[in-house]
Amino acid sequence: MTNVGIVGAAGKMGKTLIQAITESKELNLTAAIEQEGSPAVGVDSGEFAGIGKNGVEITDSLVSACDTFSILIDFTIAKATVGNVDICLSNNRKMVIGTTGLKEPELDEIVAASSRIAIVHASNYSVGVNTTFKLAETAAAILGDDVEIEIVEAHHRHKVDAPSGTAITLGEVVASQLGRNLEDVAVYGRSGLAQERPRKAIGIHSLRAGDIVGDHTVAFVGDGERIEITHRAQSRMNFALGALRAAEFISNQPNGLFNMRDVLGINSIKA
Repeated sequence: MTNVGIVGAAGKMGKTLIQAITESKELNLTAAIEQEGSPAVGVDSGEFAGIGKNGVEITDSLVSACDTFSILIDFTIAKATVGNVDICLSNNRKMVIGTTGLKEPELDEIVAASSRIAIVHASNYSVGVNTTFKLAETAAAILGDDVEIEIVEAHHRHKVDAPSGTAITLGEVVASQLGRNLEDVAVYGRSGLAQERPRKAIGIHSLRAGDIVGDHTVAFVGDGERIEITHRAQSRMNFALGALRAAEFISNQPNGLFNMRDVLGINSIKA
């Protein structure tokens, strides 16, 4: 079995990952890390996750825990993730990164680190969402410039980045298929815009409310008809299971930067 560590172990996603690993036949949880000062430090991670004691105590030092795992799963925040990449690079540990909201300098650090260690970085680890990316890419290839495209995403009130990384990835997938640069054509909401919609614009809109786990819809709208592709997450377990699948994938990779399309073999499926 492959030994795995989880950073951000006391968060909602961290607890779901702990639950998922307990059922895994390929992965073994050997480290659970939280930030210094967290009330979860010193508590058994299984007990904290609500599944009963598993013997893995939550600690506040990733450096000290590195000897216990070969792959680190990181669903934290951008600033923390960059530091975790440096630590894993120094200790030759592979990573599965699900942190969203990373900016270009932070992404550059991940790319640089992947020349020496294997990293899977994805905006969304759900198998269903990655299927949605492929469906959106296929629809864009068929419909081309004859439709206008709008993306709407919804998440819980606590999500701090908007739009979601998944919505941006949806926009990038569709824009790339149409030969557009998302940065050039994206319109984030329309407050204050006093002009007709540009034909090649891609609208991206965010909702934040309640306890919504994650909804994403991409609409292809033409004259007289509309096609909508929607994915709705009903729990975080689908993200956790995808992250574990990614960990299994890189267990045999010496180095390199991968995404969920690589993990799932979607890149080999033609649009």
